[in-house]
Formats: sequence, C-alpha cells, structure tokens
Amino acid sequence: MAPTQAAQSSKEALVARCLPFLEEVKDMTTDTNVEQWLNTRYGMDSALYNDLARLIRLGVEEGWAADVEISGPRYRRARLVAPCPETFFFSITAVLMDSTGNEQSNPEGSFRGDYHAHPYGEFNMVVPLDEGAALAGPNGWCHGGWTAPAPGSHHYPEAKGGAVIALFFLPAGRISYDIAPPR
Repeated sequence: MAPTQAAQSSKEALVARCLPFLEEVKDMTTDTNVEQWLNTRYGMDSALYNDLARLIRLGVEEGWAADVEISGPRYRRARLVAPCPETFFFSITAVLMDSTGNEQSNPEGSFRGDYHAHPYGEFNMVVPLDEGAALAGPNGWCHGGWTAPAPGSHHYPEAKGGAVIALFFLPAGRISYDIAPPR
C-alpha cells in the first residue's frame, strides 16, 4: 500500500519529534539506570511519550508503521529512518507484536519474535495497543514506557496480553540476528 500524503506528514512529524530526544541521549549507554531515567523523565505521563505514542498509533492506522510482515500480520516491523547525521546516527524502527491467538505455547500466552543481540544497546519505547498488553524488557514486563537493553544483550522480543508497538532507537542502527539462542 502506498503511503498517503497524510501518512508522509505524520511519519515526518514522528521523526521530527524524535530528534531532540536523540540529541539528548546520543552519548548515553543503555542499562538499568538509563531505563529508570527514561521512565522518570519521559514516562507515560510525559509530553514526549504521549506525542510519540499518538504518532506511532497513527502510523499503524495509516499503514506506514510496522508494515513489513516478519511472521504474519501479528509480527511486523519497519525501519522508519536509517542511521544518519540528522538522527545522530541512530536508526528508528517500529515493531508491532500481538500475542493474541498465537500457537507458540509460551508461558502466559506470550508471543516470541526473532532472537537478536544489541551490539550497542537499545532505547525502546513501548506503547500498548490493547489494554494490559506488555513487552518483555531486561527488568520484566513493560506495560508502557521504556526499556533499555544494555550493549551486548540478547533476547527474544516477547509480548503478552495483546498488541504492543515499540519504537526502538539503535545506536549506529546496530542489531544482530546472526546470534544463536542459548540452549
């Protein structure tokens, strides 16, 4: 589906809204302390979180956010911006995961995506699309807000309780899918 002019405008608005945030975090190294800082400074009650959540939900409705199926319509993603000077060499990607009706037989009915590593860490904003939906983070289930997997971390992305969309910001756009999960 070709994006409409409105979709282009809302996508551009999302990217523009991300730029001051990326400038602020460009020299931070993700970890539990940064995750706590993100949730204190830019938690679900903040203007930044609410603006980005509104725009990424709009992107899902308009069809430009998380429009590439990875494993059917319940697991999709889209790189919205490749690393570039304007984004301080972060990539911006949207991932939609929906645990509803999956047949993976994971605990709590969760849905697991592709195992991957974060060579340089990840800033990850979690937006529930369904009430009670959550995304697993390094410090447990996130029902909205931020997770900040540290450099060198690896995991299955995992959602439960319905659909979530996440905006993830990767330093240098680095993510690795050529890592094997632990046995």
